[in-house]
Amino acid sequence: MNETLRTIAERYSCRAYEERLPEREKLEAIALAAVQSPSAMNNQPWKIVVITDKALIDEMDVYGMKSLAEAPDKTAYERFMGWGGKLFYNTPCMFLILTPGGAGVDHGIVSQNISLAAASLGLGSVICGMAGVPINGDNDFKKRIGFPDGWGYAIAVLVGYAKETKEPHLPDQSKIRFI
Repeated sequence: MNETLRTIAERYSCRAYEERLPEREKLEAIALAAVQSPSAMNNQPWKIVVITDKALIDEMDVYGMKSLAEAPDKTAYERFMGWGGKLFYNTPCMFLILTPGGAGVDHGIVSQNISLAAASLGLGSVICGMAGVPINGDNDFKKRIGFPDGWGYAIAVLVGYAKETKEPHLPDQSKIRFI
């Protein structure tokens, strides 16, 4: 098996991070992998914001958990409480993918490139849609992060050194069909 296929096979969604921030060189390499993603007609409808301000991430986490706790449906809140009560799993770094329109396939491709690049560098990651809870909430996070006018949240990827590892999910090969 080649290195790319091995990285894909061994990657898992990391939900527990060490406090230490990955080295700047690794974060720059991941950011470069993000903007090297393919997109429809090469439109590249994204901007990448790498958040390494742990206090900001933690503040967004608290706001997000409070929002989930106050929601009529407590399912998401209970799920995160079962994972330690942290929306962002104590990550030291968040790659935020911005969009000039709605999130789409191109943004999913970017998030996958980030996740695979992180795994190839020995880092854990998880693609995180829940960052939209604090970012799109009634607060000033967009302003503090520096969203350009007309740009919104697409998706985020949490990245850091894994506090604990786990086995990747087993692929369900019954979902494959050749014709």
